[in-house]
Amino acid sequence: MAITSFVRPQGERRALLWLVALGFFMQTLDATIVNTALPAMARDLGESPLQMHSVIVAYSLAMAVLIPASGWLADRFGTRRVFMAAIALFVTGSVLCALSPSLALLVGARVVQGLGGALLLPVGRLAVLRAFPREEFIQAMSFVAIPGLIGPLIGPTLGGWMVEYASWHWIFWVNVPVGLVGLVAARRFMRAQGAQDARRFDAVGYGLLAFGMAGVSLGVEGMAGGGVRRASALVLLVFGLASLAAYGLHALRSSNPLFAPALFGVRTLRVGLLGNFFSRLGSSAMPFMIPLVLQVSLGYPPLQAGMMMLPTVLGSMAIKPAVTRIVQRFGYREVLVANTFALALLVISFAVVAPGYPMALMAAQLALFGAANSMQFSAMNTITLKDLEPAHASSGNSLLSMVQMLAMGMGVALAGAVLASMQAHFSDGAATLNAFRVTFACMGLLTLAATALFFQLPPHEPPRPHPLGPVEQS
Repeated sequence: MAITSFVRPQGERRALLWLVALGFFMQTLDATIVNTALPAMARDLGESPLQMHSVIVAYSLAMAVLIPASGWLADRFGTRRVFMAAIALFVTGSVLCALSPSLALLVGARVVQGLGGALLLPVGRLAVLRAFPREEFIQAMSFVAIPGLIGPLIGPTLGGWMVEYASWHWIFWVNVPVGLVGLVAARRFMRAQGAQDARRFDAVGYGLLAFGMAGVSLGVEGMAGGGVRRASALVLLVFGLASLAAYGLHALRSSNPLFAPALFGVRTLRVGLLGNFFSRLGSSAMPFMIPLVLQVSLGYPPLQAGMMMLPTVLGSMAIKPAVTRIVQRFGYREVLVANTFALALLVISFAVVAPGYPMALMAAQLALFGAANSMQFSAMNTITLKDLEPAHASSGNSLLSMVQMLAMGMGVALAGAVLASMQAHFSDGAATLNAFRVTFACMGLLTLAATALFFQLPPHEPPRPHPLGPVEQS
């Protein structure tokens, strides 16, 4: 593959970093800013707040589906062209979200947004890789990763503020000027590149994988319904699982699979991917459930509900400098087994919430959850990729990103399905609060199941740097 020369003016390269960081910021901000606004959206659209999880699932699922094709698209059409198309898709989806008069149209618009978001970071990272020499790449990606912390930090509070003092539509309108600035900057600072010698795209494998992910996710989401909806969801779930199995068989005999079967010969990658998926099913539902229970069952206004998510991000940032030292001291297996157990207990601990619950105690719970979640992400992501050969690092990173987004979407879908089922089960005046309590307990137990997977790692193994630099958390 032809690589563009690294000889570029320092100012142009710095501007490129800011541009890619802006794209990452847009993607991470939008992944969190919506959560606080869900009850307001439900009121305007005439829906139940407990049925709004599809707004989040659609975004995560669209990202998971397109991520495997991101590298090929960038090679085939050029990084600048694809990056600009990603921004345009994201802005178009944002406008459609703001104008949506119904839940169905809002979900469709979130799919458009997710397709754009799926390309922003992978293609931006590829542009940085081609613009910076190897010895400067880790430092460059560390700079780009900073917005990944800032977006979740301000997203819930900003969303709550907009809902309380303007309307939920502004959480989407705000993307328009940012996106337009990004388009202008991309045309100015991201060099146009001709098509690379892209390998032949495995269209059959991609179709099987994409349909499988969509079928399983939508099948799980639809299981909360009754009658025809539940039967249709079951059929979709079976077809999705069959499609994923067919992809696995196809990859074994394909000369050019999306993800080479040799990747799965690495034990740490296998354990890391499965651990990522199952432990995220529970923890990924928390940013959806916490703002919802605060507003629907505990009577918090949107801004206050958004601000209550700040301890989660602050706890995440506080533990980050200590993660490497902790893993070096105890080893990956020991840290992941103990931390997964602690994370599961923290998720379950929110089942005790009730009207009048001390705000300080909940803030402490959220801070501890954020710290445990950050420890989990950092250790899981690194163990997944650390033993890959450099030639497989990019493909492994794409596979990890896909699994992360799929697990995030399915975690929210599972939480939504349990919430709806439990609300129908309880008939007393506290039906909704009791539904939340049972759902917190269920999601914590799902997280706990991942401890069995991490026991498969070798004992007392210290960390090793990832071959392509820092791994973004999501």
